[in-house]
Amino acid sequence: MAFVYLAIRCLCTFLISTTFGYTSSSDTEIKVNPPQDFEIVDPGYLGYLYLQWQPPLSLDNFKECTVEYELKYRNIGSETWTTIITKNLHYKDGFDLNKGIEAKIHTLLPWQCTNGSEVQSSWAEATYWISPQGIPETKVQDMDCVYYNWQYLLCSWKPGIGVLLDTNYNLFYWYEGLDRALQCVDYIKVDGQNIGCRFPYLESSDYKDFYICVNGSSETKPIRSSYFTFQLQNIVKPLPPVCLTCTQESLYEIKLKWSIPLGPIPARCFVYEIEIREDDTTLVTTTVENETYTLKITNETRQLCFVVRSKVNIYCSDDGIWSEWSDKQCWEVEELLKKTLLLFLLPFGFILILVIFVTGLLLCKRDSYPKMNFSVIDEDFPYQETWY
Repeated sequence: MAFVYLAIRCLCTFLISTTFGYTSSSDTEIKVNPPQDFEIVDPGYLGYLYLQWQPPLSLDNFKECTVEYELKYRNIGSETWTTIITKNLHYKDGFDLNKGIEAKIHTLLPWQCTNGSEVQSSWAEATYWISPQGIPETKVQDMDCVYYNWQYLLCSWKPGIGVLLDTNYNLFYWYEGLDRALQCVDYIKVDGQNIGCRFPYLESSDYKDFYICVNGSSETKPIRSSYFTFQLQNIVKPLPPVCLTCTQESLYEIKLKWSIPLGPIPARCFVYEIEIREDDTTLVTTTVENETYTLKITNETRQLCFVVRSKVNIYCSDDGIWSEWSDKQCWEVEELLKKTLLLFLLPFGFILILVIFVTGLLLCKRDSYPKMNFSVIDEDFPYQETWY
């Protein structure tokens, strides 16, 4: 009887392992298969890759529980893995195609589907890399991209080391929203060679990974391709502030004021750096978030000049590029004295002129009165005296 019971138990265990994709050598040990057909796919987006897989074997009829997958990936040589837990059968992310990519994935059975503990499969692994052509020194050098005033993008580079004059470089770019990678249509050239690209208006490109590939061609040697990834809002270089003014608020305070740079960048996105010079000596360099700054001065201050520049702040980007310095604006104590004297002398002069005018008018009126004749006749004298 015991033999029959043991046989029935073994048969039940076999049927369960066949149906639900795991085997049990004891009451507590459960195993699950790894995902199938795990691969890294390059759709031609210059570094934006697809990682995809299929469900494990023997789980097609596993309806009582949702299977999850733990995905790990990194560029080869990196010390850290990026880890994702997902229920989907695919994942997308950007990679540096200058290096290889490695990824691994396994199946997770949650505790609701087992005996109260999570069960993991073994790892399925995949790698991807672009076969390099040409030596690394033939790649473009000193790649630099600037998004001027959050309006237009310009990238420039220098030719690789040791390349011949017949070498030319081509730039391709892609960001999410484009259906394919596009080539630059407005190259910057020097002696017939492409050394930069002026990009057209890039619609809906902010806060997305922007992928660039610069490859080259030469009749003498293969040229190594270069890949770059950045976000446009992190390489914005705004215009400098405008309309700088200096105003004396009190005897020992000067208020510095300016207007936000021209262009589409909102006022809330700016941070400013001020450089102040007192009597040709750098006094202070400080960073402020508003368009005003109040400065303390002393009786010895004879001249005060300042310049200011702008950058996109941390609320609108992870990084940014400082603008050029603005035009210089100065305040001078002599100029203040002249204005003060002028302020008091003008009313005083007006009053003086008014007094002179009124006095002259009165004198003119007095001179216009008719004269009176007084004649005195004395019989004792033979002559007549007339008084006026």
